[in-house]
Amino acid sequence: MRDMKLLLVDDSERMRTVIRTICSSSFDDVVECSDGTEAVNAYNESPPDWVIMDIKMKEMDGIEATEKILSSNPDARVIIVSQYNDETTIDAAIKAGAVGFVSKENLSKVIDLIKG
Repeated sequence: MRDMKLLLVDDSERMRTVIRTICSSSFDDVVECSDGTEAVNAYNESPPDWVIMDIKMKEMDGIEATEKILSSNPDARVIIVSQYNDETTIDAAIKAGAVGFVSKENLSKVIDLIKG
């Protein structure tokens, strides 16, 4: 089986640690970014198998970053994670092209989406 690579994007180092711990058994390589601009550059430099993307970040938010990644990489698989799980936020994530949305209160569901 080939190595699986994850691009993990969140402006909170603590949250990246939590998500990395949850996902560690599914990925051989985890690249971390703290904002959307870094994420777009990291994706284009070395495309991962999956992206886990926060929404609210300083430089470029996760919705815009997801749109940019998918505009040049239509097969990208992005899961949006956010503490904001209202209908408007979820709709924006799906409209941006995310394959799924997971509330930060339910992070274990990220693995369910990845494993299909």
